[in-house]
Amino acid sequence: MKLSIPCLLLIVFISACSSQNSRYQQKNDSTPTRIPTSSELLNAVPKSEAHSRGGNKNYTVRGKNYRVLSTSKNFKQTGIASWYGNKFHGHLTSNGEIYNMYGMSAAHKNLPLPTYVKVTNHLNKKFVIVRVNDRGPFHENRVIDLSYSAAFKLDMLKKGTAIVTIEAIDTSTPLKNTRLPIGYIQVFATQHKHIAKQKAQQLKKVVTQQIKTPHKNGIYRVKIGPFMDQLKLEQALTQLKKSGYPKAFKSYIN
Repeated sequence: MKLSIPCLLLIVFISACSSQNSRYQQKNDSTPTRIPTSSELLNAVPKSEAHSRGGNKNYTVRGKNYRVLSTSKNFKQTGIASWYGNKFHGHLTSNGEIYNMYGMSAAHKNLPLPTYVKVTNHLNKKFVIVRVNDRGPFHENRVIDLSYSAAFKLDMLKKGTAIVTIEAIDTSTPLKNTRLPIGYIQVFATQHKHIAKQKAQQLKKVVTQQIKTPHKNGIYRVKIGPFMDQLKLEQALTQLKKSGYPKAFKSYIN
């Protein structure tokens, strides 16, 4: 019997975050074997999209009824974020797309699909912009499931969860307030002031940004910045690693 498109969408309606283990090759979720690339850490770019045909009707999971909002306008929510990875990678999301753990996406129980949201980590003030295209997480104390790349960018992988604020982005107006908190790139650290100064002089041949050597707790750190633009920070970090500084990393502490 040939199934119609609506029937197929109904079959895949339940989120990758639900307990339908028979859909997946893995019984339990797991962490990817590689970290995201710089391009995979770029925020999703909000744009106006029609609601998808799949995943936008009220539904029931584990005997609990969930209501899908008709609009995301002025939506704001604070709660616990989690993330999902290998187990769900390559499988269908609730709106019929393919989940990519390296994409900037997320699952939410009630927001219309798709919705673009800004997610801010309360602990470190880092944020990401993701596209919600899935349903979940179906845990009472969690409000959003983030892709692996989004969780990596929020620096929440070690603990696995984080307290966040979710803000829906109005795609009918220009995007506002999406600048980074002040960001730096740390290139080197040493206990010796003269070595830090020497490394700073070498870096002047590679970068055009300001170079600092702050001293704290007996350690001199060689840093480049500040950066207030996400793309410029990512580009500078990529260039540094190509120029012989593979251990350089982003830092949000001056």
